Amino acid sequence: MLNLADRYAALKNEIDALTAELNKVKGEIKATGMETIVGNMAIVTVGLSERSTLDTKAVKEILTAEQIADCTKITLVETLRVKPNVYISELA
Repeated sequence: MLNLADRYAALKNEIDALTAELNKVKGEIKATGMETIVGNMAIVTVGLSERSTLDTKAVKEILTAEQIADCTKITLVETLRVKPNVYISELA
């Protein structure tokens, strides 16, 4: 039975492979130039939207440090990192 670290790493590897495959299919869909593709199990539509982003470098040049601090929201973020257990791999 795999422990939590090994289960996490195995699932992450599967998801990464599936994500790469999904991105390839997305590219193929976009390359068709079609807005809608109808399949037997799904209908895929391609949409185009406009995104607005804030240039934080420019903002830092315009606002004072105090103004930036007043507008800054701090949140806690948990991160899981996976690396191979080299010691165990060498024993196998």
